[in-house]
Amino acid sequence: MLFDIIMRDRPLLVIAVLIAAGTFLFLRFLQTPDAAPDEESPVQTVSLATDEFGVPISELSVIQETVRRNETFSDLLTPYDVGYERIVNLAREGRDVFDVRRLKSGRPYRVYTDSSGTGRYLVYQPNLASYVVFDLGEEPSIRMEERDVLVRQRSIDGVIEESLYMTLIGQDIHPTVANRMADVFAWQIDFSRLQKGDSFRILFEEQYVGDHLFDIGDVLAARFVHRGEDYFAFHYQNDVVDEHYDETGKSLRKAFLIAPVEYKRISSGFTRRRFHPVQKRYKAHLGTDYAADPGTPINATGDGVVTEARYGQYNGNYVKIRHNGTFTTQYLHMSKIKSGIRPGVRVKQGDVIGFVGSTGLATGPHVCYRFWKNGEQVDHRREKIPSVGPIPSQYLANFNVQRDDYLLQLTAPINPTIDRSYAELLETPEAVTSP
Repeated sequence: MLFDIIMRDRPLLVIAVLIAAGTFLFLRFLQTPDAAPDEESPVQTVSLATDEFGVPISELSVIQETVRRNETFSDLLTPYDVGYERIVNLAREGRDVFDVRRLKSGRPYRVYTDSSGTGRYLVYQPNLASYVVFDLGEEPSIRMEERDVLVRQRSIDGVIEESLYMTLIGQDIHPTVANRMADVFAWQIDFSRLQKGDSFRILFEEQYVGDHLFDIGDVLAARFVHRGEDYFAFHYQNDVVDEHYDETGKSLRKAFLIAPVEYKRISSGFTRRRFHPVQKRYKAHLGTDYAADPGTPINATGDGVVTEARYGQYNGNYVKIRHNGTFTTQYLHMSKIKSGIRPGVRVKQGDVIGFVGSTGLATGPHVCYRFWKNGEQVDHRREKIPSVGPIPSQYLANFNVQRDDYLLQLTAPINPTIDRSYAELLETPEAVTSP
């Protein structure tokens, strides 16, 4: 009865409804599997979209920020309605993964908030190659992830016009390479005294994260022509050895650094007769004065034990180190001695022991560096400082093979007027030969 009434008043509507119903049933029939699904098959779920840090970003807002000076972990999260107790618990329980006290100003971080503005995740990037993810939910957690780092080898050369630093900048090379070179040749070359026309070739590693340069790796091999003299460096590393050696297999690392500080100039050298600028009389100056900016770190030039660390009327704040039965060094006129440096403390070569100043009998900021050999003060710049030792004999054959390969790359002409050929280098009497 009702159907007859509908057909009389709305025939076209009924026909459309019947067609739609038939189409729906037909499509369901096509999608029906031939067999019933396996009841033991896992249930398939659709995961939420995640970003590059693995954070589910569906229905979350992302806020990009940078850590400001003196900001704490709590400062980063309290604006986003994260409870203080939760912040404290997360920082304490996750300390073994990442200590939030190590946040550095200038580093980027992200806060992920829900529709109410409450923080759900925080991602902090201590460097380009790693990141820390803080889950701020009901069960807070923390994880640290490392990105893949790709190591590429690179070769560059050049001729000094102003400085190694400026020469590298002119070739769009990261200036850290200059520091790496200075470290390698720290005992052979005074890089503050390079001359125009000095030349170099460096084989080194660059570390990339994606397409971005992350860091400068090892100097694999290097050649520096300074004042017409060739200096070579070859890196050799295994489970026991990690050193740079010259072409004869001798370690480039000496028992003492060439200078205790990064200095501007030598304001006074070692002499038996010098007119003292304060006392206004001639007297011996048994040390070398390195002028530097106030506060510049002063380094122990060799391994040893601190024997004195105090203030003296003429020496100002100073530190004295006994290295062995032969050598002792002293560092005068510090603005202050580094905390923890006291008699009996063992220091390693390169450790900071104080800072440049002008305490005691001094007219300007500098460090007076004094050097004893067998109880007598000597001019360290005229001493032949011993190397830490040659490459161990059991690794010599492998070193020679590696050295020869690097030499082929290093001895292509840089400065033709002073270059020696690969063959000439191998013919020198001092060259290392396998036993």
